[in-house]
Amino acid sequence: MSRLQKLRTLSSLKWVPLLCPESNSTSSKSNLYVSGSHHLLQHLRFCGTESLKNGGNLGELAKKSRVVKREAQAALLEYFHFTRSFQIMDAENMSKNTPDFFDRLLRRVDIRGGGGGGGGGAEVGKSVSRFLRYNPVNEFEPFFESIGLSPSEYSSFLPRNLMFLNDDHLLLENYYVLCNYGVARNRIGKIYKEARAVFGYDYGVLKSKLQSFQDLGLKQSLVAKVIASSPRLLWGDVDKEFVIVLEKFKKIGITYDWLEEHISIEDSYDWKCMLELVFLLSDLGLSDEQLGELFAQHPPLLLESSGRVTFCLFGLLLKFGSKISDVQTVFLQFPPISVLKFTENLCNCYDFLVEINMPVEEIGKIVGSHSSLLGSCELKSVKSLMSALNCGKNRLCQMVKEDPRLLKKWALGKRVDPLQEQKRVLKVRMMKTEFLSSLGFEEKTNDFEKALKICRGKGVELQERFDCLVNIGFSREEVVEMLKASPQILNQSSDVIEKKVGFFVKDLGYSLSDLRVHPKIISYTIPRLKLRLLMYKWLKEEGAVHPKLALSTLLSSSDDKFVTRYVNSHTEGPEFWERLKKEINSDENI
Repeated sequence: MSRLQKLRTLSSLKWVPLLCPESNSTSSKSNLYVSGSHHLLQHLRFCGTESLKNGGNLGELAKKSRVVKREAQAALLEYFHFTRSFQIMDAENMSKNTPDFFDRLLRRVDIRGGGGGGGGGAEVGKSVSRFLRYNPVNEFEPFFESIGLSPSEYSSFLPRNLMFLNDDHLLLENYYVLCNYGVARNRIGKIYKEARAVFGYDYGVLKSKLQSFQDLGLKQSLVAKVIASSPRLLWGDVDKEFVIVLEKFKKIGITYDWLEEHISIEDSYDWKCMLELVFLLSDLGLSDEQLGELFAQHPPLLLESSGRVTFCLFGLLLKFGSKISDVQTVFLQFPPISVLKFTENLCNCYDFLVEINMPVEEIGKIVGSHSSLLGSCELKSVKSLMSALNCGKNRLCQMVKEDPRLLKKWALGKRVDPLQEQKRVLKVRMMKTEFLSSLGFEEKTNDFEKALKICRGKGVELQERFDCLVNIGFSREEVVEMLKASPQILNQSSDVIEKKVGFFVKDLGYSLSDLRVHPKIISYTIPRLKLRLLMYKWLKEEGAVHPKLALSTLLSSSDDKFVTRYVNSHTEGPEFWERLKKEINSDENI
């Protein structure tokens, strides 16, 4: 029995349970067929009555009856296969996978034209066959739709002087080359849309191009996926950039099997963009081995939008103030989520920090030091958190400053309990009080209240920072005096304190006694210290300023006042100031 006969027999059998739901499994075969025919006739008469309201065409009937639709499709398949001599696979594809063409065709077919539907289901097929006999269709329409193009996409591709596919020999030749090579029929439309010239290639040209990809070492199944996702690779000779990409992939350990497993024919790929991403990550300091492991564990980093999302993430991290070393760490410790989701989470966390009124400088610090954490968290909204914790934005902001890892506990889907405010405040105050008392601060004095209000952190953390200053070279008494003058110097980690003091003493040549007199200097950022003090050093050498200006005066004034009062005192001052600023910013980004 032919494939077509089997299809039609199967379709006939499927009518029985559809039209005879009341029949049971014990009914005889003959009764089933009789009952089925009776109900089919009743059904068609009902639809025929309905069609009077809709102009008598099959379009509306097919929408209401799967039986009508199947019979009309069978007639169309028979027309394409027997009348137009298409291969059975193509005839079936063009009759069943072309909903827009099929609907437009049936709207033109009048079922009442051949006897009012008295012939049952066969009348539907006869009506379609009769219409096609006297009204040949433009075969390019169902062909283009069957290969995955919508009417709006293929309308400009319809030839003006041709109706029958067989008249375009090269189109069919190259179409069959792709089908036989393993490209799914419904994916060929994308190739036609993006590389139309391929379907005008002379006999044997497309086969040789496909073979040239296999000559690079690619399996036929991989080549089929590659050209289905990147049709432009079929233009001209083998794309040189594609060859370079394959060589680079091979160098970093990405195998062809990995490519075949992870590239998707649903997507389009820009191989040049992916190559640039590999070079960017190499310049970032990742070795070939690290790159191979990174892409093996996280394919979307390379393949999602051809790496453009990763480029976007890289730019965001730099924009948020992350150093190159921080960015490198983010990629080396990338969490097991898609790069798009990671980037969205990072942006949402940034919006969260802005919404709770966190200063820009603090946001930069948190993003720079906790990028992986922020990218892994899908946070609750600020409003819902405030409700759950029973606190305001200021309190939220303070909590995140003290411990950014809390954000992980505030992710969607996690339970958040209200803060035990009074108990927590008393505990923190008690720890700070014990620490300050151990240093000799007397409770209820101005110095004590000032230090208690300004110092942030737990008692243990404050003690570590205090010990750090002592270990640097200050005496215990000197550190206490420094704290009375500027308690905020303990609001930094021990590493930051060591780094600032080391720069002030070793790089700028000042002494610890200068810091003891002006302890607030430790609170300023290193870029500010570098810029102001190196500028002052140059101005002193040029004799443009007083050689013994107070450090606190130099550092506390705003940039505008500093430029007006000191930088502009020398004719070449503004130029040196700008050059120095660029050098310092460049050093900070390394």
